[in-house]
Amino acid sequence: MTSSNTPLLDAVRVPEDLRQLDEKQLPQLADELRRETISAVSVTGGHLGAGLGVVELTVALHHVFNTPKDRLLWDVGHQAYPHKILTGRRDRIRTLRQAGGLSGFTRRSESDYDPFGAAHSSTSISAGLGMAVARDLSGDDNCIVCVIGDGAMSAGMAYEAMNNAGHLKSRLVVILNDNDMSIAPPVGALSAHLARLVSSRAYSRLRRFGKRVADSLPRFFREKLKLTEEFARSFWTGGTLFEELGFYYVGPIDGHNLDHLLPVLKNVRDMGNGPILVHVVTQKGKGYAPAEAAVDKYHGVAKFDVVTGQQAKSTANVPSYTRVFANALIRQAEKDDKIVAVTAAMPGGTGLDLFASRFPDRCFDVGIAEQHGVTFAAGLATEGYKPFAAIYSTFLQRAYDQVVHDVAIQSLPVRFAIDRAGFVGADGATHAGSFDVAYLSCLPGFVVMAAGDEADLTHMVATAAAIDDRPSAFRYPRGEGVGVDLPEEGIPLEIGRGRVLREGTTVALLSYGGRLAASLAAAEELDARGLSTTVADARFAKPLDTDLVNRLAREHEVLLTVEEGSTGGFGSQVLGHLATAGALDQGLRVRTLAMPDRFIDHGKPDAMVAEAGLDAAGIVGAVFAALGRDADATPLRA
Repeated sequence: MTSSNTPLLDAVRVPEDLRQLDEKQLPQLADELRRETISAVSVTGGHLGAGLGVVELTVALHHVFNTPKDRLLWDVGHQAYPHKILTGRRDRIRTLRQAGGLSGFTRRSESDYDPFGAAHSSTSISAGLGMAVARDLSGDDNCIVCVIGDGAMSAGMAYEAMNNAGHLKSRLVVILNDNDMSIAPPVGALSAHLARLVSSRAYSRLRRFGKRVADSLPRFFREKLKLTEEFARSFWTGGTLFEELGFYYVGPIDGHNLDHLLPVLKNVRDMGNGPILVHVVTQKGKGYAPAEAAVDKYHGVAKFDVVTGQQAKSTANVPSYTRVFANALIRQAEKDDKIVAVTAAMPGGTGLDLFASRFPDRCFDVGIAEQHGVTFAAGLATEGYKPFAAIYSTFLQRAYDQVVHDVAIQSLPVRFAIDRAGFVGADGATHAGSFDVAYLSCLPGFVVMAAGDEADLTHMVATAAAIDDRPSAFRYPRGEGVGVDLPEEGIPLEIGRGRVLREGTTVALLSYGGRLAASLAAAEELDARGLSTTVADARFAKPLDTDLVNRLAREHEVLLTVEEGSTGGFGSQVLGHLATAGALDQGLRVRTLAMPDRFIDHGKPDAMVAEAGLDAAGIVGAVFAALGRDADATPLRA
C-alpha cells in the first residue's frame, strides 16, 4: 500500500492504476486531483467550477466501474477535466483548449475513455441508452453510466431519453449531478443510509420476493401493494418523477463523501436489469474558496492567479458585440414596452443579464430548452409582443424545427439575436456559429442580417424591432468590436439594402458580417498592388440587395463574396442570383469565400480565420488566384 505521505496522483496514469488503490487512499487522491485541476485551468482558462464539483464522483466512478469497457459519458463535458487527468491525459492537461491541445469537452478521437463527444447539453442519456441497447443486442454485460447535471435536465431531450429508457428497460445507470440544490433537500447520514439500503442486493431480493407474492394476489391488492411500496420509498428518498418514467431512484447522497458514494455505486453496478437513477448532490466550485464565493462558481474563467483567484482581464478598450447588443436592446425597450427578451440558460453570455437588470419582468430565461424557448417566443408574438430570442448560433440549431414550423410558416415576428457567429476560439467546432446563414436564408419570408461592425449591430437591433410582419435574424461575432463610433440610438435600416464603403474599378469585395474589417484591409493591399478595389457591405443575405450585386458584377472583373459562415450561405445566395440573371455568362470571375467544408479545431480565433482563408491575406490571395496571377510576384507599389 502506498504511504499517505507519498503523492498518489503521480502513480495514477490510467483508471486501472486507480482501481489498485485502497479505498482509504481515495480522499487523498481526490484532494490531489482537485489541486491539479485548479493548477491546470489557471494556466489555460476554461470551465472550472463544474469539474471541481465532481472530483470525488470522478474518483469513485473510475474506482468502481471498469472503464473504458464500462462506458462513462459526461454530459456537456464542462465537468470532465478531472476525468481527463485520470485517463492518461495529465501530461497534456495544460494544453486544454489551446491550438493542437486537448479539447475542452469529451471527444471520441482523443481517448478510448471518451465514448461519446459532448459539448451541447442533455445528450448523454440518449447516447447512453443507444449504447446499452447495442450491448444487449451483442450479448455483452458491461455497464453504461451517464453523468448529467441538473441544469441539463431542464432540456426536453433528457426526458425523452428517460421515457424511452423506462420503456426499453435496458440496464443503464444515470447519475444526476445536482449542484444547485434545485431538486434535493439537504442530504446527510440518514439519506445516505437509505440510499445504500434501497440500492442493496438484500433490498432488491426483498423487492423481487414481494413482487412475486403480489403477483399471486388479485389485481386490486397487487396494485395497492405496488403503490404502497413506491409511496414509502419516495416519502423517504424522493424521486417520484423518475420512478414514473421507469427509473429505479436512489438518493439523494452527498457527492463529496466517498464513504457514501462508493457503496451505492457498487450496489447499482451489481443490480439487475432496468434503468437506475442515482441522485448525487454536489457543490459547484467545491474546494477552491474563490470559486465557492463567486456567483457563477467559476463556471467559465480566463487564466487566473491560483492564490488570489484573480482572473486575467482583457486589455481591449472596445466594448464586446454582446454588450453593444444588450445596450441597444435596452434603448429600444425603453421606448417600447412590448419588447421582451428570451434566453436559453445564457443570460450572461448573451448580455440579457443587463436587460434583466433593467426590465426584470420582461426577460425570460427558459433554461437549456431552445426548442421551448423559440415556440415560447412565437406565442408571445401572437399576442402583439416583440420577442427578441438571444441564442448562440450553435445552440439555435437545436430548435430548427420550431424556427421553421412555429415561426416561419406562421410568419410570426420573432427576432433572433444570433451571438457567437463564426469562429469562437477555444470552444472549437462544437460551438462555432457556422450554419445559421444557410439554415435561415432558405426559409421563405425571413429577414436575415449580419452586422459588419458594432454600429451596424445597433442599427440592426432597431431594424428588427421595427419588423412586425415576419421573422428576422441578425448575427454578430464573439468578442470585441472593431472600434467604430457608436450611435446614440439605432436607426432602422432599409430592408434588403447594402452599402458601399469604398469605390474601385477592378475588384469588388462583397462582405457579409464580421469579415468587413478584413475586406477593407485586403482592399488597401490590393490597391497598393495595382488592383483598384470596391468594398461593399451586403448587410442582408435575405432579401438580397440584387441591385448592388448587379452593379458590382457589371462594373468589375472580379467579384468575391466574403463571409464567416458555412458553404450554402450568403455566397450561395449571390451565386444563385447571378446565375438566374445571366451575369455568369459574361466573363465575370466570381469566387465565394466561406468556412471550408470541414470542421476546424479549437485555437486562437485569428488563427482559425487565417486557416479558413478569411483574413486579409487570404482574401488577397483569392483575388490573385481568380485573376490567374501569383500574388507573391506582384509587389506592393512604392
